Amino acid sequence: MTQPQHQTCARCIMDSTASGIRFDANGVCSYCTAFIEEASHVITPDAARQRELLAAFVAKVKRAGRRKRYDCIVGVSGGVDSSWTLVQAVELGLRPLAVHMDNGWNSELAQNNIANLVSGLGVDLHTHVINWNEYRALMQAFFDADVIDVELLYDNAMLAVNYHQAAKRGVRHILSGTNHATEGMRMPAEWAWNKFDKRNIKALGRSQGVSLKSFPSIGTLGAAWHGIARGIKWEWFLDYLPYNKFEAVDVLTKRLAYKPYPYKHYESVFTRFYQGYILPTKFGVDKRRLHLSTLVISGQMTRDEALAGVSGIAYPSQVSLDEDIAYFLKKMGWTREQLDEYLRRPERSHALYKSEAPFYRVAIRVLDLFRRGRSQ
Repeated sequence: MTQPQHQTCARCIMDSTASGIRFDANGVCSYCTAFIEEASHVITPDAARQRELLAAFVAKVKRAGRRKRYDCIVGVSGGVDSSWTLVQAVELGLRPLAVHMDNGWNSELAQNNIANLVSGLGVDLHTHVINWNEYRALMQAFFDADVIDVELLYDNAMLAVNYHQAAKRGVRHILSGTNHATEGMRMPAEWAWNKFDKRNIKALGRSQGVSLKSFPSIGTLGAAWHGIARGIKWEWFLDYLPYNKFEAVDVLTKRLAYKPYPYKHYESVFTRFYQGYILPTKFGVDKRRLHLSTLVISGQMTRDEALAGVSGIAYPSQVSLDEDIAYFLKKMGWTREQLDEYLRRPERSHALYKSEAPFYRVAIRVLDLFRRGRSQ
């Protein structure tokens, strides 16, 4: 049956701007259907079984970290997911090292949240500050190439810093704020790029005469090496817990002077500008639909609330957007004319540059087989 030119899911708020989306006879989309099938154990968990798995996991982390200063790494951004991960790790008796990757775009609110968090919990914090001139040059290369995933730079560096700290400290478990309850719905493939694609980052940089020097990076083989040789695992820790984002924000606010953000990942000035302005303006992508749809399906907000959440611009106000535009132009050294010209240019694919895609899936399969073998 031919689908309407534009359609919004009757159950969540994903719409036909997402590639490959399909709607059944009731107008329900394939994205939320797949999410329910893949994450039902988190959306509607067996409470007793979840407690059992959590206890076993905590015992495993403590056992692996015996006689070490830290038994786990927790990457913190100042956002609610990573903040709640750190809180829960401490409450469960773990000894985390909080790790933060500063790419020069931290909001003041994020810095205050992290400071209040580590001080209130009494945990150590390691902050890796990226060389701004190198990072800015790499960002410029991505902008000049007109590829969609400029955040590949931050995400890859963040992964690299966390893995490096785990290896340096002899820690086997990196507890991540990534979770199915608030971000488990599959992202449309064209909205992002493989976050371990170091080769793509290097190729995009070289296209504009920029090479990686001090920039922390990690590729597919590097991640596989950490997993196989060192036994380091990236854990979706919050999946072991009942997790409601709004309840977590309430507790964080009352106990640790946490201040929430209007949308997911807005703790970074660039991320909120990228998601709130660049993505919808240049690429026609509104990530609010994905983030809020996940919360609808996991029962944390109603569909009507989600629809209200995607009405209008992805900013609290036009004034705050204008402030971020001015900040972005100053920090990147652009004029408004340069920004407008960039936004008008058509998108070009990451696949035009060298990539680790040909062997990424193979490496993941090998790593999964290795882990299964070790668990038997």
